[in-house]
Amino acid sequence: MAKFLVSYTWIQGAGQGRERDHTMIRCFAPVRSVHAFHNHTIRFVTPKLTANSSSSSSSLLSTRREALTVSIVTTTLEILISSFSASSSAAAAELLELPNSGGVKALDLRLGRGPVPVDGDQVAIHYYGRLAAKQGWRFDSTYDHKDQSGEPIPFLFILGSGKVIPGIEAAVRSMKVGGICRVVIPPSQGYQNTSQEPIPPNFFDRQRLFTTIFNPTRLANGEGSTLGTLIFDIELVSLRH
Repeated sequence: MAKFLVSYTWIQGAGQGRERDHTMIRCFAPVRSVHAFHNHTIRFVTPKLTANSSSSSSSLLSTRREALTVSIVTTTLEILISSFSASSSAAAAELLELPNSGGVKALDLRLGRGPVPVDGDQVAIHYYGRLAAKQGWRFDSTYDHKDQSGEPIPFLFILGSGKVIPGIEAAVRSMKVGGICRVVIPPSQGYQNTSQEPIPPNFFDRQRLFTTIFNPTRLANGEGSTLGTLIFDIELVSLRH
């Protein structure tokens, strides 16, 4: 369903001879593809009141203004819903739980056209890793791991070896080479100890990640179901049988 933000503003003139009263309705409609907002402003200018205007005229004007506002908001939303129906359909895409994954949810950002990996294959992936408990803080990215020529170094591992957190393995099994997907990994399929890969090479990032996930005080308070939730954007670069 499309979501719209509506801002209504009544700007009153400061007195006789000053600017007229204004009614402004600002409607914003999100567009998924560009991560931006369409901004539509409709402005109405009410007639200037003279010094001899009666209180009954002011009351009538106020009543008419409120009725007009309701009518315009309704009409504007109808126009926006019609105009952005295509964008709303795109925004309706949702993360779907992968079968037999223990609750890992994935969304394909780009479908691959290559082969599907199986256990025993050596796979190469690029990823962005973020921690939900820290407002999406990015704790690691292979795009930051560069070789001598400045090219990013992909992360290599044997699918099914158990050395990598289960959530990443489940995601990679569902992909084709060349594909990119976003996965939300629950704590049970994420880091269970500090030796599981991928491990952030930066000491401070690694320390912050693990002290958050394995914080004994917060775990004792029952926050374990949220502390270790991970978000990964994964690109399956290649595989080797």
